[in-house]
Amino acid sequence: MHYNGAIVRKLFLFFLILLCFCCSSQKTIVVGSKNFSEQVLLGELLAQQIEDTLHMKVERKLNLGGTFICHKALLSGDIDLYVEYTGTALTAILKDQPINDPKAVFSKVQDAYQKQFGSQWLNPLGFNNTFAIIIRGADARKLGIKTISESARFTPSWKAGFGYEFMERKDGFPGLAAAYGLKFSEPPSVMDLTLTYKAVAAKEVDFIAGNSTDGLISKLDLVVLRDDKQYFPPYEAAPVVRNETLQRVPALKDCLNALSGTISDDQMRKMNYEVDGEHRSVADVARQFRQHLATSKSH
Repeated sequence: MHYNGAIVRKLFLFFLILLCFCCSSQKTIVVGSKNFSEQVLLGELLAQQIEDTLHMKVERKLNLGGTFICHKALLSGDIDLYVEYTGTALTAILKDQPINDPKAVFSKVQDAYQKQFGSQWLNPLGFNNTFAIIIRGADARKLGIKTISESARFTPSWKAGFGYEFMERKDGFPGLAAAYGLKFSEPPSVMDLTLTYKAVAAKEVDFIAGNSTDGLISKLDLVVLRDDKQYFPPYEAAPVVRNETLQRVPALKDCLNALSGTISDDQMRKMNYEVDGEHRSVADVARQFRQHLATSKSH
């Protein structure tokens, strides 16, 4: 049997390209994130950690979208890992009732993700980004409001503004309103989470649900009301990684667990402010934090 030389060369080239692609994909880790500054920052932090520690190629799919989009991307293999919050996983993904015990929540989501989704929760990064019920600082001082319970007597004349997820989730608005007896002058406005801060500061709304580690809270003179009835579960941030990825790159687990417990609430708030308030690049803020971490470990 005779083969055309040109065809043989084309076939050889095709298989060579295919081999290179397969090898490249085996050496690439895809890091995802949700669509707000803290998430993009954490995704970049993990990407740099992998690049510098394992010397692997990292593809960044940051700013993907909300919780469900990132979860779907993880399940489909479009991303290998992203940072999730324990309370969000418990209530939004697993559709379970809120629990206040951080260890119980972590244990529950860790077990469920392993059994149902073939993914592993690594050690928490150290901070708890709970939902924060926020009003203007001027209103809090004028009315003497420090807790969500105390705000309930004033909310009938106020307007509320919430992110899309908060309106739908089990740990969101319906449950919060029932727990605290909250009523507003009109149905809450639904808007992008990042816009709620500017809306309350501009007096377009009076009552919002943000994130406790957001840097804009202090910049815009906003006040977080204490969740005195402990309605919200803990929201510890931790990397969630596909089992297949950990099997492919066993060293990845120790690489990411090296960041365990290294980020406090204040540190996360400070980094978020540097991005949102000072408009520094996410890559620079993440790199500076890792340099600070390396320096502190060396002493």
